[in-house]
Amino acid sequence: MPDADEHAANGATADAVLPAVNVTATRANKRASAGTKTDTAVIETPQSISIIDAKRIAAIGALTAEQALGYTPGVGITHYGSDSRFNWIVLRGFDAYSPGFYLDGLPLRNNGTWGVWQTENYGTEQIEVLRGPASVLYGQTGPGGVINVVSKKPEETPLHEVQFQLGSYDRRQIAGDFSGPLNADHSLLYRVTGLARNAELPAGGMPDNRYFLAPALTWRPTEDTTLNLLSSFTRVHAGVYNRFFPQSGTLVPTPIGTKIPTSLFAGDPHFNRFDQDQQLIGYQFEHRFNETWGVRQNLRYGHLKLRYAQLWGPQFATLNADDPLDPINFRYLSRTVFGSRENTAALALDNQVEGDLVFGEWQHKLLFGLDYQRLRLDQTTVYGGTAPLLDIYAPVYGGPIVPSAPYVDGITRLSQTGLYVQDQIRWNERWLLTLGGRFDRASSVLDSRLDGTTTRFPDHKFSGRAGLLYVTPDGWAPYVSYTESFSPTATIDPRTGIPFKPETGRQYEAGIRYQPPGRNETYSAAVFDVRRQNYITSDQQFIPRQTGEVGVRGLELEANVELIPRLNFTAAYTYTQRAVITASSNPAEIGKQLMAVPRNALSLWADYAFDNGFRAGLGARYGSSTRGDGATTPIPIPAATVFDAMLGYRLERWDFALNLRNLANKTYLTNCGYGTCYYADRRTTIATASYRW
Repeated sequence: MPDADEHAANGATADAVLPAVNVTATRANKRASAGTKTDTAVIETPQSISIIDAKRIAAIGALTAEQALGYTPGVGITHYGSDSRFNWIVLRGFDAYSPGFYLDGLPLRNNGTWGVWQTENYGTEQIEVLRGPASVLYGQTGPGGVINVVSKKPEETPLHEVQFQLGSYDRRQIAGDFSGPLNADHSLLYRVTGLARNAELPAGGMPDNRYFLAPALTWRPTEDTTLNLLSSFTRVHAGVYNRFFPQSGTLVPTPIGTKIPTSLFAGDPHFNRFDQDQQLIGYQFEHRFNETWGVRQNLRYGHLKLRYAQLWGPQFATLNADDPLDPINFRYLSRTVFGSRENTAALALDNQVEGDLVFGEWQHKLLFGLDYQRLRLDQTTVYGGTAPLLDIYAPVYGGPIVPSAPYVDGITRLSQTGLYVQDQIRWNERWLLTLGGRFDRASSVLDSRLDGTTTRFPDHKFSGRAGLLYVTPDGWAPYVSYTESFSPTATIDPRTGIPFKPETGRQYEAGIRYQPPGRNETYSAAVFDVRRQNYITSDQQFIPRQTGEVGVRGLELEANVELIPRLNFTAAYTYTQRAVITASSNPAEIGKQLMAVPRNALSLWADYAFDNGFRAGLGARYGSSTRGDGATTPIPIPAATVFDAMLGYRLERWDFALNLRNLANKTYLTNCGYGTCYYADRRTTIATASYRW
């Protein structure tokens, strides 16, 4: 099985569309369209949803979307340890790396490659996590769920903020957020959000610089019509920092009893490079014809350019084959040359018609949608070549590095069209039945410059969904639901010469939410059974066959509570009763975990604002022991508990905060798999000063 980078390549077939999400939220009464594409209270949605707003993101000191999800049930954020390139997320036991996140409801789709669209926490209003299959509304997705990042949008109330940050690894950042009306009747609003950061990565003196600018404009010519123009421009100039090493020397000692120093940087600061430029521009249009009918159209075009290179995959170099226990065989690491140059152009469009109809005691919220996406990826990727050996006790960087010829060189074109319909039926004001169906037609075309061939992968699939929910007057809402997903593959069946069918997913879920009227409290509990089917596995002769299935079953609990005035408390617990391969063409895989998922995961966060302006917060994140990806480790990977903390002070227009992640600077392994182990992030300290007027 592959490591993180190879895993991304093998996920190159996933494909997804999430149309626009318009959200308003308060702590006590959150509304989101992530689960229905309509303005529906979370308590009335028959599927698990979590919302992480900007205040919580700032309170926990999250610098990335990945970190922002660390206190959310069903979400794994440390699967591949410390990684400066991407947000590696696992949802309900399934990799969410590809097809990628969603921004304002439209897909930030990658093709399982290394050109992954970036999001910026400072430009984020909130993050929505919809857990479980969701293809009935969103098209081609994985069985774990979808993550949608909601951008900051123009506001009527004038906003002026300047923010300064200093922190670990020479972090120096300045940011600004400005919004307000442009005319007297407030029909024209603006917002400009941006930042500039100069920093270093935790090792090698490599840069970690970032520039972000997000201009936005809202035009409301009438009460029934709104047009949001949204854009963002991001530039990343950085090296590459990972913390993965051979299993021998990390989880277990080498055969001669030694360990690899945890501070070792196994790449090369003179070669490692991650430079990315991306531009996103689009709009959200909404118009209400009357109290019954309305339309929405959302569109975005994006362009991404990536230049990426690194030395990775370190393994001990055998320098004395005659004596396997010679210490020289456990002193030097060989590393693989890897790099990718990618240019991506992406278009996403979603059209919706919504109708609110009443027939006696029956209320119908009908939704009809047609969405389309197209992506063109020009990719040249190198794997292999020569690089100097690295002495783990006295590392010297530099020297000749010679990449091999590309193993991928060509253009991939992906397109997808989906037609969907949904009916949210309310009866007697308490019962809600949600029914939906969708038909997708997708195609992939791969034009290889290596051999001049063209390969086509046409696919089509119907997905369904049903959910039943009851809301009591005192705030209880039990529900049951069934949902499906599908994801095309890019693998040819060697026996027939035609592509395999799409992978599919299905989930049964039962849950209950509780939202006491008039109180800042929300509670939720859910049990679920998810299956990834038509999963492609290789038999003992390494021949691919579409006979695999992965099953995940568990329990999730979440609470967001204001225990007393100004004391906020968040708790999330996930019990994964099973996450195993249930069918495979390789019998040795059956009964083992495909991706390592801890049986128990618990996170707690509390913050309190004192009367004198001070505030403090403390959090803990726990994951129980696993046997790694594929259950391949010789001994269990130890459980780990990590603490985060925050201290803050408000003084008139100033707001000061000090955030520490991994407070105790704990060194621990997050995961291992197939001979490689991954270390977590070290402690980071960030001091922030914000001034508003």
